[in-house]
Amino acid sequence: MNTRNDKPVRILFVCMGNICRSPTAEGVFRRKIEEAGLEHAIEIDSAGTHSYHIGKAPDPRALEAAARRGIDLSSLRARQAKPVDFERFDYILAMDRDNYRELKYLAEQASGKGRLHLFLEFARDRGEEEVPDPYFGGSQGFEHVLDLIEDASEGFIEHLRREHNLQQA
Repeated sequence: MNTRNDKPVRILFVCMGNICRSPTAEGVFRRKIEEAGLEHAIEIDSAGTHSYHIGKAPDPRALEAAARRGIDLSSLRARQAKPVDFERFDYILAMDRDNYRELKYLAEQASGKGRLHLFLEFARDRGEEEVPDPYFGGSQGFEHVLDLIEDASEGFIEHLRREHNLQQA
């Protein structure tokens, strides 16, 4: 359990439209925390900085790539990030610098506690600093995104264990 308090750590993954990278991060991270026995201590959501796809399911290519790794994203629906997210979430994790800048603007409108980071700050293999947008590419881009997200998820879980003294249920 989270011994610093009984509230779960809340995490929001954010990309531009919330149909490729951030729902993939939500699904992968959900799997990783279940494998780590931490699902009782962490809440997860995803959002986009833009309203292009509100209410839509993830991109079919993201669904297919995740499914090949045993991750089901089909129940997720896109939503837009809002200033209130900085009050609700402990961590806001942007997939790239452009979305980081958009979120920084939102944070200025909020009075919340959410700590804004680039998600790949937590990657153990720091070869890249941003999760690239695979939307205009082929299926190999979605596979690369999954690889980056899996690595950053594992590093982020290590961070959460240290910072929040998270223990398995």
